[in-house]
Amino acid sequence: MESASAFIDQKIKQLGDWRGKTLAKVRGIIHAADPEIVEEWKWVKPTSPGTPVFSHGGIVCTGETYKNVVKMTFAKGAALQDPSGLFNSSLEGNVRRAIDIREGDKINEAALKNLIRAAVALNLKGKNKPKPRRKSPL
Repeated sequence: MESASAFIDQKIKQLGDWRGKTLAKVRGIIHAADPEIVEEWKWVKPTSPGTPVFSHGGIVCTGETYKNVVKMTFAKGAALQDPSGLFNSSLEGNVRRAIDIREGDKINEAALKNLIRAAVALNLKGKNKPKPRRKSPL
């Protein structure tokens, strides 16, 4: 069974164009922002080979590729501060936000790293809360 990282490597190689280079660059920025990020390969269906997913304490973002964009969808993007205005897609949603990167776009690496770190912090914040204890039925 291939690892998720191997599937992502394969996807980058298969694309063989600006989208592969962009996905590889974004992947590097994600790992530079948080070395504890885990790569996953999810949502494999007969109509879709699957999607690269980057997680730490829950899904941080995905790395989808389409004909004209590489899309980074942040699972809890609506709850994140985005002072640099990186989010430019899925802005109407209540939970997710996305960044569409088009051919030739320059990536603001510092701002993207901050957004990734904020997404990880939000995921971990939810994990640290003690669960309410149920009262005994006696």
